[in-house]
This record gives sequence, structure tokens and C-alpha cells, in this order.
Amino acid sequence: MNYMTHETFVVWQRLLLAFVLGSAIGLERERKGGSAGLRTHILVCVGSTLIMLVSIYIYDMYKGAAPVDPGRIAAGVVTGIGFLGAGTIMRGGKDIKGLTTAASVWVSSAIGLAVGCGFLSAAFATTMITVITLALLKWLEHRLQRE
Repeated sequence: MNYMTHETFVVWQRLLLAFVLGSAIGLERERKGGSAGLRTHILVCVGSTLIMLVSIYIYDMYKGAAPVDPGRIAAGVVTGIGFLGAGTIMRGGKDIKGLTTAASVWVSSAIGLAVGCGFLSAAFATTMITVITLALLKWLEHRLQRE
């Protein structure tokens, strides 16, 4: 007997992929000591994926019966993540810390939304670009500041 339908497999596949991609960014932030690390990035990415999956499910469920816009729920994620990101930003005198972490949390949510709707190539590309940006460009910034 086949207990796992294709739909269930796709849901699990996307949620697990969000876990992996969120981990890639979270590990880098954890390594740098960011205020939001591994678990935060995983939860944001997986949660955003679930919200997008629910948006698509609701759309399919009510298609033709009621006006439903799955994009509106995704827009709510972007707004909500802005509040979460704001909590990682600290100001002390002239210094502002946590902006990069806030941005990485925001990008993790966008990656989750992309995974949720099946836009996997964009999710992979964005994850790679984000990890490269976080891991390598800090070195370039320090080098340019010294010159």
C-alpha cells in the first residue's frame, strides 16, 4: 500500500529543502556570531515555506468559489519578518549592529517562500549568493577599508 501521496512527498521534500537551505545561511551566521544563528534561520526558512504551501493549498481549495490571492499571505510574511529582523538590530552610539543578520533573516524568509511555491532554482541560487555574500565579502570589505 502506498501511504505517501505525491502531494505529501512534495510537501515533505520542500520543507526538508527549506531546512537545508536555511541551515546553510544559519551556519554561516552562527560561525560569525550573529544575533540570529542556525536555529533562527532554519525556523524562518521552514516557516516561510509552510506559509507558502498553505497559501497555495488555500488557493487550490477555494479556486472559483471565493476570491483568494496566495500572494497576499506571502506579503504578510515579508512584513512579519521585518519586525523579527528589527529585533536583531542594536544601536550603540554611532555603531549599528545586526543589520546583516536582519538582512539574512529576511533573505531566509524569501528563500522559504520560493521553496514553498516550487521555485527551487531561485531558492538554490539565492542561498548560494547569500552564503557567498556573508562568508566572502566581509573579507573584501576589511581589505578595502585597510587601503
